[in-house]
Amino acid sequence: MLTDQQIQQAIDLKTKPLGALGALETLAARLCRLQQNLSPVILKPTVMVFAGDHGLANEGVSPYPQEVTWQMVMNFLQGGAAINVFSRQQGLDLKVIDSGVNFNFESHPDLLDRKVAMGTESALQGPAMTAEQMIQAVSAGRLLVKDLWEAGSNCICLGEMGIGNTSSAALLMSRLLNLPLNVCVGRGAGSNDAQLDKKLAILESTQTQHALAETPEAILAAVGGFEIAMMIGAILEASKYKMIIVVDGFITTSAVIVAKAMAQDGGEQLMDCCVFAHCSDEQGHRLMLDALQAEPLLNLDMRLGEGSGAALAMSLVQSAAAFMRDMASFDSAGVSNKQDNTQSLTS
Repeated sequence: MLTDQQIQQAIDLKTKPLGALGALETLAARLCRLQQNLSPVILKPTVMVFAGDHGLANEGVSPYPQEVTWQMVMNFLQGGAAINVFSRQQGLDLKVIDSGVNFNFESHPDLLDRKVAMGTESALQGPAMTAEQMIQAVSAGRLLVKDLWEAGSNCICLGEMGIGNTSSAALLMSRLLNLPLNVCVGRGAGSNDAQLDKKLAILESTQTQHALAETPEAILAAVGGFEIAMMIGAILEASKYKMIIVVDGFITTSAVIVAKAMAQDGGEQLMDCCVFAHCSDEQGHRLMLDALQAEPLLNLDMRLGEGSGAALAMSLVQSAAAFMRDMASFDSAGVSNKQDNTQSLTS
Protein backbone atom coordinates (compact mmCIF):
# COMPACT_ATOMS: atom_id res chain seq x y z
CA MET A 1 0.00 0.00 0.00
CA LEU A 2 1.34 3.42 -0.97
CA THR A 3 2.04 5.67 1.99
CA ASP A 4 1.45 9.41 2.02
CA GLN A 5 5.22 9.82 2.39
CA GLN A 6 5.90 7.83 -0.79
CA ILE A 7 3.33 9.85 -2.72
CA GLN A 8 4.69 13.16 -1.47
CA GLN A 9 8.24 12.13 -2.29
CA ALA A 10 7.21 11.27 -5.87
CA ILE A 11 5.59 14.71 -6.20
CA ASP A 12 8.54 16.52 -4.66
CA LEU A 13 11.02 14.85 -7.01
CA LYS A 14 9.29 16.19 -10.13
CA THR A 15 11.27 18.88 -11.95
CA LYS A 16 9.89 21.86 -10.07
CA PRO A 17 10.47 23.70 -6.81
CA LEU A 18 8.77 22.15 -3.79
CA GLY A 19 5.06 22.96 -3.77
CA ALA A 20 5.26 24.97 -6.98
CA LEU A 21 2.09 23.43 -8.43
CA GLY A 22 0.12 24.34 -5.33
CA ALA A 23 -3.37 22.85 -5.07
CA LEU A 24 -2.70 20.72 -8.13
CA GLU A 25 -0.18 18.77 -6.05
CA THR A 26 -2.78 18.19 -3.35
CA LEU A 27 -5.20 16.90 -5.97
CA ALA A 28 -2.54 14.66 -7.52
CA ALA A 29 -1.78 13.16 -4.11
CA ARG A 30 -5.47 12.40 -3.63
CA LEU A 31 -5.66 10.64 -6.99
CA CYS A 32 -2.58 8.58 -6.17
CA ARG A 33 -4.02 7.54 -2.81
CA LEU A 34 -7.37 6.68 -4.34
CA GLN A 35 -5.91 4.57 -7.14
CA GLN A 36 -2.89 3.35 -5.14
CA ASN A 37 -0.74 4.27 -8.10
CA LEU A 38 1.92 6.92 -8.63
CA SER A 39 0.76 7.21 -12.26
CA PRO A 40 -3.00 7.82 -11.87
CA VAL A 41 -5.22 7.64 -14.94
CA ILE A 42 -8.62 9.07 -15.83
CA LEU A 43 -10.59 6.55 -17.86
CA LYS A 44 -13.74 7.32 -19.86
CA PRO A 45 -14.83 10.31 -17.74
CA THR A 46 -18.59 10.69 -18.01
CA VAL A 47 -20.87 13.61 -17.18
CA MET A 48 -24.16 12.41 -15.72
CA VAL A 49 -26.93 15.02 -15.70
CA PHE A 50 -29.90 13.83 -13.65
CA ALA A 51 -33.20 15.57 -14.39
CA GLY A 52 -36.38 15.57 -12.34
CA ASP A 53 -39.40 17.70 -11.54
CA HIS A 54 -40.55 18.84 -8.11
CA GLY A 55 -44.05 19.33 -6.85
CA LEU A 56 -42.73 22.24 -4.81
CA ALA A 57 -42.18 24.14 -8.07
CA ASN A 58 -45.95 24.53 -8.33
CA GLU A 59 -46.05 26.22 -4.91
CA GLY A 60 -44.14 29.27 -6.14
CA VAL A 61 -40.59 28.60 -4.97
CA SER A 62 -39.08 29.39 -8.38
CA PRO A 63 -39.53 32.28 -10.83
CA TYR A 64 -39.50 29.72 -13.66
CA PRO A 65 -42.40 27.41 -14.54
CA GLN A 66 -41.96 23.66 -14.17
CA GLU A 67 -41.96 23.02 -17.93
CA VAL A 68 -38.49 24.60 -18.15
CA THR A 69 -37.13 21.27 -16.83
CA TRP A 70 -38.19 19.25 -19.87
CA GLN A 71 -37.36 22.12 -22.22
CA MET A 72 -33.80 22.22 -20.87
CA VAL A 73 -33.51 18.45 -21.19
CA MET A 74 -34.40 18.87 -24.86
CA ASN A 75 -31.70 21.54 -25.07
CA PHE A 76 -29.19 19.07 -23.61
CA LEU A 77 -30.17 16.44 -26.15
CA GLN A 78 -29.85 18.95 -28.98
CA GLY A 79 -26.37 19.91 -27.80
CA GLY A 80 -27.11 23.56 -27.06
CA ALA A 81 -26.59 23.97 -23.30
CA ALA A 82 -23.49 25.06 -21.40
CA ILE A 83 -22.85 21.50 -20.26
CA ASN A 84 -22.81 20.36 -23.89
CA VAL A 85 -20.29 23.07 -24.80
CA PHE A 86 -17.99 22.31 -21.88
CA SER A 87 -18.27 18.53 -22.28
CA ARG A 88 -17.30 18.78 -25.94
CA GLN A 89 -14.44 21.11 -25.05
CA GLN A 90 -13.09 18.68 -22.43
CA GLY A 91 -13.76 15.52 -24.48
CA LEU A 92 -16.23 14.16 -21.92
CA ASP A 93 -19.03 11.71 -22.60
CA LEU A 94 -22.41 13.15 -21.61
CA LYS A 95 -25.46 11.21 -20.50
CA VAL A 96 -28.79 12.75 -19.50
CA ILE A 97 -30.92 10.73 -17.11
CA ASP A 98 -34.68 11.22 -16.90
CA SER A 99 -35.10 10.55 -13.19
CA GLY A 100 -38.63 11.88 -13.03
CA VAL A 101 -39.40 14.70 -15.46
CA ASN A 102 -43.05 15.62 -15.97
CA PHE A 103 -42.82 14.94 -19.71
CA ASN A 104 -42.63 11.95 -22.01
CA PHE A 105 -39.51 12.09 -24.15
CA GLU A 106 -38.90 10.25 -27.38
CA SER A 107 -35.94 7.88 -27.32
CA HIS A 108 -32.52 9.43 -27.81
CA PRO A 109 -29.04 7.84 -27.67
CA ASP A 110 -27.91 10.26 -24.95
CA LEU A 111 -31.08 9.97 -22.83
CA LEU A 112 -31.39 7.24 -20.24
CA ASP A 113 -34.98 6.67 -19.14
CA ARG A 114 -35.08 5.87 -15.43
CA LYS A 115 -38.27 7.82 -14.71
CA VAL A 116 -39.69 7.00 -11.28
CA ALA A 117 -42.81 9.16 -11.73
CA MET A 118 -43.89 12.37 -13.45
CA GLY A 119 -42.15 14.45 -10.82
CA THR A 120 -42.37 14.33 -7.04
CA GLU A 121 -45.38 15.39 -5.03
CA SER A 122 -45.36 18.77 -3.32
CA ALA A 123 -43.40 18.43 -0.08
CA LEU A 124 -45.53 21.28 1.27
CA GLN A 125 -48.59 19.03 1.09
CA GLY A 126 -47.00 15.73 2.16
CA PRO A 127 -43.98 13.51 1.44
CA ALA A 128 -42.31 14.30 -1.87
CA MET A 129 -41.96 10.60 -2.61
CA THR A 130 -42.88 7.28 -1.06
CA ALA A 131 -40.26 5.14 0.62
CA GLU A 132 -40.54 2.74 -2.32
CA GLN A 133 -39.93 5.51 -4.84
CA MET A 134 -36.93 6.73 -2.88
CA ILE A 135 -35.42 3.24 -2.87
CA GLN A 136 -36.15 2.87 -6.59
CA ALA A 137 -34.40 6.15 -7.40
CA VAL A 138 -31.32 5.41 -5.28
CA SER A 139 -31.07 1.91 -6.76
CA ALA A 140 -31.34 3.28 -10.31
CA GLY A 141 -28.43 5.65 -9.65
CA ARG A 142 -26.36 2.76 -8.34
CA LEU A 143 -27.03 0.61 -11.39
CA LEU A 144 -26.17 3.41 -13.80
CA VAL A 145 -22.74 3.80 -12.23
CA LYS A 146 -22.22 0.05 -12.03
CA ASP A 147 -22.76 -0.09 -15.80
CA LEU A 148 -20.26 2.72 -16.36
CA TRP A 149 -17.67 1.04 -14.15
CA GLU A 150 -18.08 -2.27 -15.98
CA ALA A 151 -17.69 -0.39 -19.29
CA GLY A 152 -14.29 0.89 -18.13
CA SER A 153 -15.02 4.32 -16.64
CA ASN A 154 -13.34 5.37 -13.41
CA CYS A 155 -14.56 8.98 -13.24
CA ILE A 156 -18.00 10.59 -13.15
CA CYS A 157 -19.01 14.25 -13.13
CA LEU A 158 -22.33 14.92 -11.45
CA GLY A 159 -24.89 17.45 -12.66
CA GLU A 160 -28.62 18.04 -12.41
CA MET A 161 -31.62 19.84 -13.83
CA GLY A 162 -34.92 20.43 -12.11
CA ILE A 163 -36.96 23.55 -11.48
CA GLY A 164 -37.38 23.81 -7.72
CA ASN A 165 -34.43 21.61 -6.80
CA THR A 166 -32.54 24.30 -4.88
CA SER A 167 -35.50 24.19 -2.49
CA SER A 168 -35.09 20.45 -1.94
CA ALA A 169 -31.34 20.88 -1.56
CA ALA A 170 -31.79 23.65 1.03
CA LEU A 171 -34.23 21.52 3.03
CA LEU A 172 -31.85 18.56 2.99
CA MET A 173 -28.93 20.79 3.96
CA SER A 174 -30.81 22.38 6.84
CA ARG A 175 -31.92 19.08 8.36
CA LEU A 176 -28.76 17.05 7.87
CA LEU A 177 -26.33 19.80 8.85
CA ASN A 178 -28.60 21.17 11.60
CA LEU A 179 -28.47 24.70 10.22
CA PRO A 180 -31.22 27.34 10.23
CA LEU A 181 -33.15 27.34 6.98
CA ASN A 182 -32.57 31.03 6.27
CA VAL A 183 -28.81 30.47 5.76
CA CYS A 184 -29.50 27.54 3.45
CA VAL A 185 -32.05 29.10 1.11
CA GLY A 186 -30.77 31.12 -1.83
CA ARG A 187 -32.10 32.69 -5.00
CA GLY A 188 -31.92 29.52 -7.05
CA ALA A 189 -32.71 30.30 -10.69
CA GLY A 190 -32.84 34.04 -10.02
CA SER A 191 -35.51 34.92 -7.47
CA ASN A 192 -35.86 38.61 -6.61
CA ASP A 193 -36.18 39.76 -2.99
CA ALA A 194 -39.95 39.25 -2.82
CA GLN A 195 -39.72 35.82 -4.45
CA LEU A 196 -36.91 34.85 -2.08
CA ASP A 197 -39.02 35.83 0.95
CA LYS A 198 -41.91 33.76 -0.42
CA LYS A 199 -39.61 30.81 -1.07
CA LEU A 200 -38.26 30.91 2.48
CA ALA A 201 -41.77 31.07 3.97
CA ILE A 202 -42.90 28.07 1.91
CA LEU A 203 -39.84 26.07 2.87
CA GLU A 204 -40.21 26.91 6.55
CA SER A 205 -43.75 25.53 6.44
CA THR A 206 -42.51 22.49 4.55
CA GLN A 207 -39.77 21.83 7.07
CA THR A 208 -42.21 22.07 9.97
CA GLN A 209 -44.48 19.51 8.33
CA HIS A 210 -41.68 16.95 8.11
CA ALA A 211 -40.09 17.57 11.49
CA LEU A 212 -40.63 13.95 12.55
CA ALA A 213 -38.51 12.53 9.71
CA GLU A 214 -35.23 11.58 11.38
CA THR A 215 -33.14 9.20 9.28
CA PRO A 216 -31.37 10.40 6.11
CA GLU A 217 -33.61 8.08 4.09
CA ALA A 218 -36.79 9.44 5.67
CA ILE A 219 -35.70 13.05 5.19
CA LEU A 220 -34.79 12.34 1.56
CA ALA A 221 -38.20 10.81 0.88
CA ALA A 222 -39.95 13.70 2.63
CA VAL A 223 -38.32 16.63 0.83
CA GLY A 224 -35.93 15.32 -1.82
CA GLY A 225 -36.16 15.00 -5.58
CA PHE A 226 -35.83 11.98 -7.80
CA GLU A 227 -32.73 13.42 -9.46
CA ILE A 228 -31.12 14.07 -6.08
CA ALA A 229 -31.95 10.52 -4.93
CA MET A 230 -30.41 9.06 -8.09
CA MET A 231 -27.28 11.15 -7.61
CA ILE A 232 -27.07 9.76 -4.06
CA GLY A 233 -27.18 6.24 -5.46
CA ALA A 234 -24.54 7.15 -8.04
CA ILE A 235 -22.26 8.56 -5.34
CA LEU A 236 -22.64 5.52 -3.10
CA GLU A 237 -21.92 3.10 -5.94
CA ALA A 238 -19.00 5.10 -7.36
CA SER A 239 -17.35 5.26 -3.94
CA LYS A 240 -17.68 1.48 -3.68
CA TYR A 241 -15.37 1.17 -6.71
CA LYS A 242 -13.15 4.09 -5.63
CA MET A 243 -14.11 6.04 -8.74
CA ILE A 244 -13.34 9.74 -8.96
CA ILE A 245 -16.54 11.71 -8.28
CA VAL A 246 -16.39 15.30 -9.51
CA VAL A 247 -19.10 17.21 -7.64
CA ASP A 248 -20.65 20.28 -9.25
CA GLY A 249 -22.45 22.82 -7.05
CA PHE A 250 -25.14 23.37 -4.43
CA ILE A 251 -27.58 20.63 -5.41
CA THR A 252 -25.00 17.95 -6.15
CA THR A 253 -23.26 18.74 -2.86
CA SER A 254 -26.56 18.24 -1.04
CA ALA A 255 -26.60 14.75 -2.55
CA VAL A 256 -23.09 14.16 -1.18
CA ILE A 257 -24.25 15.23 2.29
CA VAL A 258 -27.12 12.73 2.24
CA ALA A 259 -24.97 9.96 0.75
CA LYS A 260 -22.33 10.52 3.43
CA ALA A 261 -24.98 10.23 6.11
CA MET A 262 -26.25 7.00 4.54
CA ALA A 263 -22.82 5.41 4.04
CA GLN A 264 -22.06 2.48 6.32
CA ASP A 265 -18.49 3.58 7.06
CA GLY A 266 -19.54 7.11 7.94
CA GLY A 267 -18.65 8.29 4.47
CA GLU A 268 -14.86 8.25 4.82
CA GLN A 269 -14.20 6.42 1.54
CA LEU A 270 -16.93 8.41 -0.18
CA MET A 271 -15.27 11.69 0.76
CA ASP A 272 -11.90 10.38 -0.46
CA CYS A 273 -13.51 9.91 -3.88
CA CYS A 274 -15.17 13.32 -4.09
CA VAL A 275 -13.46 16.20 -5.86
CA PHE A 276 -15.43 19.41 -5.34
CA ALA A 277 -15.33 21.36 -8.58
CA HIS A 278 -16.19 24.88 -7.48
CA CYS A 279 -17.83 27.06 -4.87
CA SER A 280 -21.24 28.00 -6.19
CA ASP A 281 -22.60 31.52 -5.92
CA GLU A 282 -25.77 29.99 -4.45
CA GLN A 283 -26.16 30.95 -0.79
CA GLY A 284 -25.35 28.05 1.43
CA HIS A 285 -22.85 26.24 -0.75
CA ARG A 286 -19.84 27.62 1.09
CA LEU A 287 -21.42 26.41 4.36
CA MET A 288 -21.91 22.96 2.83
CA LEU A 289 -18.28 22.80 1.76
CA ASP A 290 -17.11 23.96 5.17
CA ALA A 291 -19.22 21.30 6.88
CA LEU A 292 -17.66 18.65 4.64
CA GLN A 293 -14.16 20.15 5.12
CA ALA A 294 -13.93 20.32 1.34
CA GLU A 295 -11.85 22.78 -0.64
CA PRO A 296 -13.21 23.46 -4.14
CA LEU A 297 -10.90 23.70 -7.14
CA LEU A 298 -12.53 26.79 -8.64
CA ASN A 299 -14.39 29.88 -7.50
CA LEU A 300 -15.99 31.53 -10.53
CA ASP A 301 -19.24 32.87 -9.00
CA MET A 302 -21.15 30.29 -11.05
CA ARG A 303 -24.61 28.95 -10.13
CA LEU A 304 -25.81 27.33 -13.33
CA GLY A 305 -25.97 23.68 -12.37
CA GLU A 306 -26.09 21.08 -15.17
CA GLY A 307 -22.67 19.83 -14.08
CA SER A 308 -21.10 22.88 -15.73
CA GLY A 309 -18.61 23.52 -12.94
CA ALA A 310 -17.68 19.83 -12.78
CA ALA A 311 -16.96 19.76 -16.52
CA LEU A 312 -14.73 22.84 -16.23
CA ALA A 313 -12.85 21.35 -13.27
CA MET A 314 -12.09 18.17 -15.23
CA SER A 315 -9.23 19.95 -16.96
CA LEU A 316 -7.55 20.31 -13.55
CA VAL A 317 -8.26 16.70 -12.62
CA GLN A 318 -6.73 15.58 -15.92
CA SER A 319 -3.74 17.88 -15.38
CA ALA A 320 -3.11 16.54 -11.88
CA ALA A 321 -3.06 12.97 -13.18
CA ALA A 322 -0.98 13.92 -16.23
CA PHE A 323 1.84 15.63 -14.37
CA MET A 324 2.20 12.62 -12.08
CA ARG A 325 2.39 10.28 -15.07
CA ASP A 326 4.39 12.32 -17.55
CA MET A 327 6.45 14.98 -15.78
CA ALA A 328 10.12 14.09 -15.46
CA SER A 329 11.87 13.68 -12.16
CA PHE A 330 15.13 15.47 -11.40
CA ASP A 331 17.03 12.22 -11.89
CA SER A 332 15.36 11.19 -15.17
CA ALA A 333 15.79 14.66 -16.64
CA GLY A 334 19.36 15.09 -15.44
CA VAL A 335 18.40 18.29 -13.62
CA SER A 336 20.15 19.27 -10.40
CA ASN A 337 17.88 19.37 -7.37
CA LYS A 338 18.02 22.02 -4.68
CA GLN A 339 17.50 19.22 -2.15
CA ASP A 340 20.93 17.94 -3.18
CA ASN A 341 22.46 21.32 -2.27
CA THR A 342 23.30 21.92 -5.92
CA GLN A 343 21.94 24.37 -8.44
CA SER A 344 18.17 24.80 -8.12
CA LEU A 345 15.55 25.60 -10.69
CA THR A 346 15.03 29.02 -9.15
CA SER A 347 18.68 30.05 -8.93
